[in-house]
Amino acid sequence: MSLIGDGLNKAVQKAFTRPAPKSAGAQMRYLVKQLGGTKPVAQMLRVSQRTVERYVKDQIKKPRPDLAARIEREVKARWQPQIRAKAKQKAASTGGIIIDTRARLGYTAPIGSTDQDRIRHLTVALPPVHAARLFDAQEQGASDARLQEIAAEALKEVYFQDGGRRAGSLDEVRFTDIEHLEFDL
Repeated sequence: MSLIGDGLNKAVQKAFTRPAPKSAGAQMRYLVKQLGGTKPVAQMLRVSQRTVERYVKDQIKKPRPDLAARIEREVKARWQPQIRAKAKQKAASTGGIIIDTRARLGYTAPIGSTDQDRIRHLTVALPPVHAARLFDAQEQGASDARLQEIAAEALKEVYFQDGGRRAGSLDEVRFTDIEHLEFDL
């Protein structure tokens, strides 16, 4: 996935009310139940159907690292869909989202201003409208570059322009070289 997409997913996962299954067998049983059989799970995870059946019966207990990562990613993607939807809805309607980043930020502005890119560490509360744009773009399968553009536009409006109170002539914000990125609902 992408850096920003993964960050949004981790923020939503903090809203879970119950922990996701931990053992490989429990995770595999959950996936089989969600997808309605061992064959679709096997195709999704790129393993044989018999392998899935062995995990379900706890005949195999420890998957190899790459398979364990795929299983965990697929379980977390499907875990508590209503809680996930409520968390996104709350962030998009009333709560907003907090972005904590350390990245190279700069902007395009009129001649005579200091618009040089530099590494900044920002923790900014983005209003619900920006959270909604990020989540909508993510659900529509936007690329990481597009999500990064949306985040840059949000930082432009909230951080650099302070909601229209300053830097009105600012054209474009560059948001690159992301060292750290974390979202919180």
